[in-house]
Amino acid sequence: MQRRVFLRRLAALAAAQASLAAQLPANKNVRWALGTNLWNYFPRVPFTDILDCMRDTGFIGARLTQFPRILDTYNLTPAQLHKEIDKRGLHIVTISFNGAFQDASARPAIFASARAAMEFLRDFGARDLVVFSPSRKSSGALTPQGFKTMCESFNQLGDIAGVMGFRAGLHNHLGQMVQTPEEIDRCMAQTDPRRFHFSPDTAHIHLAGGDVAAILARYHSRITLLDYKDARRAALPQGFREAIFDLGDGEIDFPACHRVLKSMSYQGWICVDLDIARQGPKVSYERCGAYITKTLEPIYV
Repeated sequence: MQRRVFLRRLAALAAAQASLAAQLPANKNVRWALGTNLWNYFPRVPFTDILDCMRDTGFIGARLTQFPRILDTYNLTPAQLHKEIDKRGLHIVTISFNGAFQDASARPAIFASARAAMEFLRDFGARDLVVFSPSRKSSGALTPQGFKTMCESFNQLGDIAGVMGFRAGLHNHLGQMVQTPEEIDRCMAQTDPRRFHFSPDTAHIHLAGGDVAAILARYHSRITLLDYKDARRAALPQGFREAIFDLGDGEIDFPACHRVLKSMSYQGWICVDLDIARQGPKVSYERCGAYITKTLEPIYV
């Protein structure tokens, strides 16, 4: 009797584990990541808690923010970080990189910082550098010369990245020099597609008035790592974070975006970089994972 009960329980546990695995993102052609910045809005936890959330929800890559300060924040060395992600079968896929690109005199410092960041990332097997444009409040940011200088800096950064085996790509963002669809077009026109790429953020495109799928299709050949982030325009006056939602809860047509990726046989990372998690990080990433497996993977996995 006890043996039969034990076997039934063992079978039930195996079935539950199989059911859970079926709900996790497959991580095949498209590999799923998250952004560590979300945890800055919650009481500080050990970095291993973030890694455990990644492992449990199927988002197996991380984009680090506030690098290199994040290592001090969590009292981590690169070797310790390596040990913990390897233990869980996870990856560090990029960092959020920025600088005063509109200021030509800042280039030596920016490029030195970029080299250090890519050296760090290369040790983790990463090959993408996500590049943010300067704040719109920066000196010279909203002048034609400032925009031209920024794009020239992007090209030079792209050259450095290429020599190191990386791809550097623009990350569009509200409140920064490349915010609107028109500014994305200007930046893409003023940078060399062979040297500088595109790491688009769907929520920021949408909230700035853009057609996300159309912009992805327009620049599909330049897409490297990208962000899938849902949003609702009507919520933007409450603040940017309040306009961000779990995948499937906003207005963005992710199936159309995913069809663009399928058309180009995309193989790379998508970062679901949430800025808010109304029921906590794990619940939000479980919900996003369920949307991915139910809605997006039947289109392209």
